[in-house]
Amino acid sequence: MEFTKNFDVRNGRNLTMLVDFYELTMGNGYLESEAGNKTAYFDMFFRRVPDDGGYCIMAGVQQIIEYLSNLKFSDEDIEYLKSRNIFSEKFLNYLRNFKFCCDVWAVPEGNPVFPNEPLVVVKGPAIQAQFVETMILLTVNHQTLIATKANRICRAAEGRSVMEFGSRRAQGYDGAIYGARAAAIGGCNSTACTIAEQMFGIPAVGTMAHSWIQLFPNEYEAFKAWAEVYPDNCTLLIDTYNVLKSGLPNAIKVFNEVLLPKGYRPKGIRLDSGDITYLSKKCREILDKAGFSDVNIVVSNSLDEFIIRDVLSQGAVIDSFGVGERLITAKSEPVFGGVYKLAAVENEDGTIVPKIKISENEEKITNPGFKKIYRIFDKANDKAIADLITLAEENIDENNPIELFNPVYTWKKKKIKDYYVKELLVKIFDKGKLVYESPDVMEIRKIVQEETEKLWPEVLRFENPHNYYVDLSRKLWDLKEELLHKYSSEYVE
Repeated sequence: MEFTKNFDVRNGRNLTMLVDFYELTMGNGYLESEAGNKTAYFDMFFRRVPDDGGYCIMAGVQQIIEYLSNLKFSDEDIEYLKSRNIFSEKFLNYLRNFKFCCDVWAVPEGNPVFPNEPLVVVKGPAIQAQFVETMILLTVNHQTLIATKANRICRAAEGRSVMEFGSRRAQGYDGAIYGARAAAIGGCNSTACTIAEQMFGIPAVGTMAHSWIQLFPNEYEAFKAWAEVYPDNCTLLIDTYNVLKSGLPNAIKVFNEVLLPKGYRPKGIRLDSGDITYLSKKCREILDKAGFSDVNIVVSNSLDEFIIRDVLSQGAVIDSFGVGERLITAKSEPVFGGVYKLAAVENEDGTIVPKIKISENEEKITNPGFKKIYRIFDKANDKAIADLITLAEENIDENNPIELFNPVYTWKKKKIKDYYVKELLVKIFDKGKLVYESPDVMEIRKIVQEETEKLWPEVLRFENPHNYYVDLSRKLWDLKEELLHKYSSEYVE
């Protein structure tokens, strides 16, 4: 069971004030100008897949739920804001009596997601919908980044166990804890982070450090003591001095002298340095000859998807991987560029007025309006063909063919028959009331496995992946073009 309180795991501090200051200054301005009463629609989305990959894994929805469910300004918060002497008493009173009342939709955790499609949609009073920007971005950006990196690493391991070992190298307490959560979502089967098991039910694992061996008179005595304490789960770290000349021979000696006479089988050996391809091959050969073909070989030491892929292609004999710093920090590309943009406002009569952000940089032009996403699957092979972003009022009739076209190169078209669709955005809050129940972490992990299997292998490539299609409906495309021409003509010099 995951925690459901809006607090900082370090000291129990409420996180309501974890906002960019401009969200408060805008809130004050909205209220003073009455603009805050307008209903606004905001989209959270990203523009590019990290590591030049083909897809990302959605994560962080549960923590968004926890944050939004517990938004409350304390007396201390109000006193601090009052001390800045820039906020009106009207605004401070609003915060004293704050009650979250927005509608929120999100792509459920574990689903593959792609650039430019809304992952989270917030509809509500502009003052509130703007206020939650930072925490939505912070939460989804971090966990989606780590879940995506973990999934790449786990796919490189080709079904072998991957353990998340990154706590000590994470960027802060929350980075370690929620990074472990995201890593499990991405596919890691366990973590070294004990509190992650306590909070999220992710199995915590761990054996010994080199210091255990060094504290004893010699390596044999260290292994013997460990085997006597943990006879039913004995994995020995064998690279403290010399893997092949002392570590492995001493391990085998302890297996024979301590474990076998008591009726136990050893679990494994771990390598944390050296040429893991060569050493794993030699260790496997020696273990097999000694009658320990069932003993697992575990490796760690600054691994990532590329190193794992390379050592396996070179014939490394490895049963499981412990992956730390390059996973928990997404070291190869540690920033997930999610943004939060206004997409529409609603007039008093309920009319939705689309809004667009225009830029000379084409990728920064936003998709206007209140939208939803359909994922289109081929009925014959259950593979995802494309995602189609539509306006919220549009519905797809699966009985009729659908024509997709590239939103930039519009002459590129494809007619789809024999398909089915799934709406990706699910309602999370209805006027501030939670209406969604999150699966637990290990259930989300299964969703990842199921949904990534529905992607074509070409999309899953580490290098030069196929560009998965995210298209706009004709109605949305026409709306976007209309707004582009409108504002271009209004501001032309």
